[in-house]
Amino acid sequence: MTSHAETNLFALFNTLGVIHETREHEAIFTVEEGKDIKATMPGGHTKNLFLKDKSGQFVLISAIATTPIRLNQLHKVLGTKRLSFGKEEPLFDLLGVRPGSVTLFSVFNDTEQQVRLVLDKALFDYERVWFHPLRNTASTAIYTSDIMTFAKATEHEPTLIDFADLAEND
Repeated sequence: MTSHAETNLFALFNTLGVIHETREHEAIFTVEEGKDIKATMPGGHTKNLFLKDKSGQFVLISAIATTPIRLNQLHKVLGTKRLSFGKEEPLFDLLGVRPGSVTLFSVFNDTEQQVRLVLDKALFDYERVWFHPLRNTASTAIYTSDIMTFAKATEHEPTLIDFADLAEND
């Protein structure tokens, strides 16, 4: 069921000229749970992590599902304090989503730019990538060429990280 926020998200896509395709499916809470469903959807599939550092800074990471992310090393690259997973209440307050529905698209709800957006460089190895459209009962694909257009429209200048390179140097 499409929410008011999702309708507004798609309206923004249309205004920006972002071509998008959405497919409904059963609820997916983890990358592993979604493997069979995603096998029918061509393109890159993602994982999204909502994190908080020891000083209270929030970070949203959007990465390819298979990308290794070393949280114990990431703070050094980002220039933050040590990172851990963010709690459900600030996730909902800042990004308007619940656990299992974290998505790049949720920065749409962060109108005061309180969450730092970090993107995996590997996202751009695909023509299209899939994210939840603010709920985990659907997936929406956009062209990777439109990711930066969307981020800038939501006033979130992303930090690009080569997580594969970080894992190799770990």
